[in-house]
Amino acid sequence: MGGLAIEGVDRRAMGALSAGHLFTDVNQGAVAALLPFLVAERGLSLAAAGALVTAATLSSSVVQPLFGVFSDRRPLPLLMPLGLLVGGVGIALAGVAPSYPLILLCVLVSGVGVAAFHPEAARFANYVSGSRRARGMSFFSVGGNAGFALGPILTTPLVLLFGLPGTLFLALPAALMAVVLVVEMPRMVGFQPAARGEASKKETTEPERWKPFALMVGVVTVRSFVYFGLVAFVATYYAQVLGTSAAWGNTALAIMLFGGAAGTLVIGPLADRFGRRTVLAASMVLLPALIFAFTLAGPLWGTGLLALVGAATIGTFGVTVVLGQEYLPGRIGLAAGVTMGLSIGLGGVGAPLLGLVADARGLPFTMLVIAALPLLGLVFAGLLPRKH
Repeated sequence: MGGLAIEGVDRRAMGALSAGHLFTDVNQGAVAALLPFLVAERGLSLAAAGALVTAATLSSSVVQPLFGVFSDRRPLPLLMPLGLLVGGVGIALAGVAPSYPLILLCVLVSGVGVAAFHPEAARFANYVSGSRRARGMSFFSVGGNAGFALGPILTTPLVLLFGLPGTLFLALPAALMAVVLVVEMPRMVGFQPAARGEASKKETTEPERWKPFALMVGVVTVRSFVYFGLVAFVATYYAQVLGTSAAWGNTALAIMLFGGAAGTLVIGPLADRFGRRTVLAASMVLLPALIFAFTLAGPLWGTGLLALVGAATIGTFGVTVVLGQEYLPGRIGLAAGVTMGLSIGLGGVGAPLLGLVADARGLPFTMLVIAALPLLGLVFAGLLPRKH
């Protein structure tokens, strides 16, 4: 395995990792799609349904740094297929669980599986990207972005056709993808520094820079406030402010998410060419103007602007993971767990806070608040070391 090329991204290995990321995050997207069916068929209150989203978010994001620490101390590649499988089985069983406590338990177990997958998979995405880390991590991230967007698309027809037991079918793609990762694992392990005869990450002389890492986490948290705020209120904004149907609003939201997936593929190579800090700061500059323009546009032009908003928001996910791993070169599992999990989970707190603003001042004012938030992210990005 020592002869594997590492100058650029290994497409076979990255394809497996990105596909694994897709099928892992499908489970995250499936939770929201299940809520209206659980409310209608199981009589859940809206508060109980909301608690399921909170449980999925917390178990999949806040726990990630713990798996990252474990991964740094004792790398365990099996966490990738195991986490993917647990994530899929958990959400599959949520549809047939006979009581609310068991439904909640299934969602929590699924979230823990998602959390277990990400740090170890991000570690290998770093290894197989060679010198083009931002490009490689973008390929890895786009799988997760697409998976989250596909979750409702896969789940809704299954439940409409088979009722809530239709969620059992979600275990099948998770199991098949887990098998693929197990088959590919011996080859991917060959990309580890120790397997190539290079210095291991524990032996690296590069310093760990916690201050830049903290600033970068600040950028990610602000970005997550923007992301979750838009996810929570775009569809309602279309219905209440723009006077369209709910279907148009959901379509606009889906276009924003897929715009983010496309943006990920564009922004990664740009970050390798012009620098991570430059691209990250540029996204914080563009977002206020794009979101403000969205508030002035009608439904059709607004949908096009949302695609650009998604590209600027979601497209930098891979860039920040790479930055975190470069700031903490000896703790790349922890860095991935924080940038992909904890800080995004903290950003999720922004949705209910913005909801309070919307209740008090209305959705148009709330969109202006969301438009202003990236300016704080720009301050954090401006304080990052220039050489990145």
